[in-house]
Amino acid sequence: MSQLAQLNNKLQSLGSLAKAKILQRFFKTGPGEYGEGDVFLGITVPVSRQIALKYKTLPFADIAKLISSKYHEARLVALLILVHNFKKGDGAVQEKIFSFYLAHTRYINNWDLVDLSAHEIVGGFLLYKPRGILLKLARSSNLWERRIAMMATFEFIKHGQAKDTLTIAKLLLHDKHDLIHKVVGWMLREVGKRVSLDAERQFLGTYALRMPRTMLRYAIERFPEPERRKYLLLQVE
Repeated sequence: MSQLAQLNNKLQSLGSLAKAKILQRFFKTGPGEYGEGDVFLGITVPVSRQIALKYKTLPFADIAKLISSKYHEARLVALLILVHNFKKGDGAVQEKIFSFYLAHTRYINNWDLVDLSAHEIVGGFLLYKPRGILLKLARSSNLWERRIAMMATFEFIKHGQAKDTLTIAKLLLHDKHDLIHKVVGWMLREVGKRVSLDAERQFLGTYALRMPRTMLRYAIERFPEPERRKYLLLQVE
């Protein structure tokens, strides 16, 4: 039996119908929702990480099959294998994984899949390289590519860099989707926490009135209560 067949059998054996039903509600898989049609087996992320580690030597051709699976957890395991191999790989391996990732964004189609991989692979690869691709992704009609663009900058933030986060946050200021509002606000909060609170406050001073309320709430979550109220009242007035 091939490694891929073993992996798929393992996933099926670990599934839980009860957990799958909960996850399908949580990740909004109903008609018209952002995760419409996604199918869950009912496997937790820690267990998915264990499986990814066990099958980290899965050939690239099989990772391509796994990432296109109808099962959410199979796609997650494929991404976690890629993240592991990216971290361990040399420049050539990292470039191959980065290119593969961007060629398969149609399968990276829920927020957890993006959030557990984009900063590691896209942000990791671009850390010391030109980052124009992020602007292209941020302008994409694909919700998940826009989230990938924003989430990728988390890696830059962790290295003390805020410029790209603020640039992309500005581009996404008027995005219509709640999942973009949340990730932009989250990354702005991380800028204030890890890089410069002054930089975050300066951004808010310019754009708070134009930000969706969810985005603003996420951005100011760690602020002292009086300051939080001040920003929230600005949008009411």
